[in-house]
Order: sequence, then structure tokens, then C-alpha cells
Amino acid sequence: MYPVRSVSDMSDSPTLFDIGINLTHESYDADRAAVMERAAAAGVTRMLVTGASLASSRDAVALAHSHPDTLRCTTGVHPHHASELDDGQQQELAGLARNSVVVAVGECGLDYFRDLSPRAAQIEAFRWQLQLAKEIGKPVFLHQREAHDDFIAVLRDFPSLRGVAHCFTDGVAQASAYLDLGLYVGITGWICDERRGQHLHDVVRMIPAERLLIETDGPYLLPRDMRPKPASRRNEPAYLPHILATIAAARAESIDALASRTTQNAADLFGWPAVEPHH
Repeated sequence: MYPVRSVSDMSDSPTLFDIGINLTHESYDADRAAVMERAAAAGVTRMLVTGASLASSRDAVALAHSHPDTLRCTTGVHPHHASELDDGQQQELAGLARNSVVVAVGECGLDYFRDLSPRAAQIEAFRWQLQLAKEIGKPVFLHQREAHDDFIAVLRDFPSLRGVAHCFTDGVAQASAYLDLGLYVGITGWICDERRGQHLHDVVRMIPAERLLIETDGPYLLPRDMRPKPASRRNEPAYLPHILATIAAARAESIDALASRTTQNAADLFGWPAVEPHH
């Protein structure tokens, strides 16, 4: 059991950066402000809101503008929505991506697990978003599921791009391939799943400290080993310290050192300083 810090302890602890939170999801509509308050109380002071379709990208930009001290966002089209990406959507997304609160293009990539869009459409949408990121000089927020070979092949056509393999659930070989491309790797509460996530303990041990990022991917992927288990099955940023502690134990590192390192990594990748200068 990991120690639980009280809110009063947080002033001396490194702040955390949740690099993947679907905060515009309808499951947060009734209590979004409370979710953000609980995040702050848990030391999660920075959050990157995920845009996964044109609609959610619009919402993410609006939400980030309304909380400029706490939120930034991504704008993009998840492979599930790739077949929706017509000329009109491309034009609007290209405009949204240039917004000051947008720090990455995506969520973009390939998903051959569910195949909700034809694979050719997924690849076309993926390439378009990588090209957009290259043009505007922003990193990419990447999704891949059961499409590793095609995913890597496309990425190799854009060698100068920086980005994160978000919600990584694959093995050491795939992680090595992403690291070889210069990518960061985002780890979620999947590592807390004793049935499906045990292999991630080996993965996090081989990720260089300067390439590791942490995320909840809420409302999805509630850590299975949380005790007491939340009454709701909904995940939220306040649970990020639990994920951090699991990763720190796997890496045999201190929680505070890993918190500081992952927060700095996120600030480096997304161009959002981890600590505001004092005036």
C-alpha cells in the first residue's frame, strides 16, 4: 500500500502533469469543476485535454481557454473518426491546431483492433495530421492499437516530428521502436491491471527517465487495484498519483523524483513550463 498524502502535504511535493485526459467527455458534464478541484488537491496541476474528433477538439479548445493556468489541449481525429475527415474538417482542424492553447496535434494514429474506419482512411488521416504537425511545428499525440508495423512505417516518413505514444499498452519491442524514433511513451493505469498490464512493469523499467510521461486517459482505464475502489467506474486526474506510485515501484525510484521528472518531460515536450516564474 502506498502512502496517501494529504492536501496540506502537497505544497512541498512536485506537481503532476496528466498528459492525457478526455475532460470534455460527457461523463464529466455534471461535475467537471469538482473533478478539476480534486485533481488540484491531489497535486495534478496541469492537464492536457484530448481532442479526438472535430467536435471534441472544438470543446477542448474552449475548455482550455477557460482554464489557462491548468489546461492545454490537443486537436485531431482519432482513427475511429478517420472516415469523417473531409476537406471541410481538415480546414477547420488546421485552424484549431494553430490556437495558442493547442500544444499537440492528435489524437491521431491507427487502430486495427476495432477498425471503426477503413484502414486506408485511417492511414490517410494519420498522414494528414502528421503533415499538419510538421507544418505548424507542434508535437503529435499518437494512438496505436494492433497496427504497429503500419504505424511505424508511416511515422518513419516524418523523422523530424516529436511526440508521445499515448496510452502505451504494448511490449518492450514496440516501446524500443518508438524510443528509436525519438518519441516519448505515455503510461496509464493499464500498468495497475494484474490481468493485462503486468508486462508494462518490464516496459517502464527500460524507458529512459527523460522519455517517460504519465496519464490517466480518464474517464477510461480506472486503475483496477485502487482500494477502496471508487463508487463510480470513471477514472479521473486525481488518481494520477496512484499510477505514478505503481510506476515508481516498478522502476525502484522515489515517487517524488519520478513526479518531478515526468512533469519536466511534459513541459519540455509540450512547451509549457512546469513552474511559473515568480514575479
